[in-house]
Amino acid sequence: MRHGGQILVDQLKAQGVGRVFSVPGESFLPVLDGLFDSGIENVVCRHEGGAAMMAEATGKLTGRPGVAFVTRGPGATNASSGVHVARQDSTPMVLFVGQIARAHRDREAFQEVDYRRFFGPLAKWAAEVDTAARLPEYVNRAFHVAASGRPGPVILALPEDVLAAEVDIPALAPTAAPEAAVSEGQIDALLERIGRAKRPLVVAGGPGWSAQAARDLQTFAEGQGLPVAVSFRRQDYLDNRSPSYAGDLGVGANPALAARLRAADCLLVLGSRLSDIATGGYETLEVAAPGKTILHVHPDPDLPGSVYRCDLAVTARAADVVARLAQAPKAGDWGNWAAEARAEYEAWQVPRETPGAVKMEAVVGWLSEHLPDDAILTNGAGNYAAWLHRYFRFKRFGTQVAPTSGSMGYGFPAAVAASLAHPDRTVVCLAGDGCFQMTLNEMSTALQHGAAPVVIVCNNGRYGTIRMHQEQTYPGRVSGTDLANPDFAALARAYGGFGVVVEDGADFSDAFAAARAAGTAAVVELRCDPGMLSTSMTVSEARAAGERLSN
Repeated sequence: MRHGGQILVDQLKAQGVGRVFSVPGESFLPVLDGLFDSGIENVVCRHEGGAAMMAEATGKLTGRPGVAFVTRGPGATNASSGVHVARQDSTPMVLFVGQIARAHRDREAFQEVDYRRFFGPLAKWAAEVDTAARLPEYVNRAFHVAASGRPGPVILALPEDVLAAEVDIPALAPTAAPEAAVSEGQIDALLERIGRAKRPLVVAGGPGWSAQAARDLQTFAEGQGLPVAVSFRRQDYLDNRSPSYAGDLGVGANPALAARLRAADCLLVLGSRLSDIATGGYETLEVAAPGKTILHVHPDPDLPGSVYRCDLAVTARAADVVARLAQAPKAGDWGNWAAEARAEYEAWQVPRETPGAVKMEAVVGWLSEHLPDDAILTNGAGNYAAWLHRYFRFKRFGTQVAPTSGSMGYGFPAAVAASLAHPDRTVVCLAGDGCFQMTLNEMSTALQHGAAPVVIVCNNGRYGTIRMHQEQTYPGRVSGTDLANPDFAALARAYGGFGVVVEDGADFSDAFAAARAAGTAAVVELRCDPGMLSTSMTVSEARAAGERLSN
């Protein structure tokens, strides 16, 4: 006989789970008991949003569901931010939520929430376990659903009396992973359509990639002479030094790449959703009249054609398709089409100088040149990330961990998770002053569990992205975008970590070296010029542009 908490933990062990993230709650005490001597590391976080983001980042890094435990009511609602990231980023994740006892349902009991209804629009599947005997079944299904097809988050609510009940039920072995099903006919059809094109473009993104898939993509693209654009925050899917790499279709993308997307007569879409970010708000590639052949490979059969009509849909993981394409004979000759795309990328890499003694383009350029090829870089959301997207060259798969959902506060929890997963690798979080303050309380989580990421904080005293839009739309009417910030370096030291302030860009390399040498969680605070706003404009330039539009 085992209590429900032990049954659940034993099922996690059967799934190969070695680490979970949690904020403890009385609603799942039997689970905490089951974890006590299980061999599974329980990383205790300071906020449920941070725990969920750490689990999501773990799913990104491993390709297997990241796991988090949170308590009912406010605990679950706090965690919803990480669930939303997992949904939009197609990341496998399982969130376990404590729940009130079954006999108290529908009485608005303490912290009662209907999690099926609450998480239904955010998750692939949201369920509640009604009996301890079915825990192995539900957990097994949760992991299968989270990782199958288009991966995503699954929510399992756990009534406290179910977890406390004792039953005699064996653990279940995990459901076998589905076999790849890509036919010769499908590969031939893709190559035939590509061969007919005059201006083909590959767009790579989405879930299910691996280091081998990235190598296969490079072999395929370079062998065929095809340009490759990656979708938002998937820049590590192709070595950025490859002659086939044309840049990313992200926020603030190279205008020349957007023009090339528009000019292409054939798109081979490998795993990407062709979202509003990749398509310039559905305007660079019009939904009503895309004006090009679209070949769409995606593991979810419902996704191709759901927004953009496609001429050929292949239901498969992009990784399985590029493995076959890498072995294919050359399909056509497109002259200098790929070389021109590469030249446009190289031109976009030339730094545009920003104001102040600390220049983000120089900082990111230094990181790109000096970090190990396998260094992991994380970030959340904000204009500061545009420098990373534009000027950093990702060399290997699994080195970019960032939210395609655009969630602020994500970068630091993700860096903690990455450092725990890969303690032998350099982990760098690039954060804005607003972004970092959303989750910097996880600094104590990092120190408690031995994570040692280096956080580079761009401190310009504002929510930069919103200020940019504000100046362009309502020039000079600054409202709600200024920030009063702490001394971030001193705050890191107060937690027991390392902290240093950089006020002159010439001091950055020494400051970063000291942060790495500290061997603990560290903060390098960059005191940036208040006029710095984006890679392409200052505050005064944004305001002037807004005034021109309003006149």
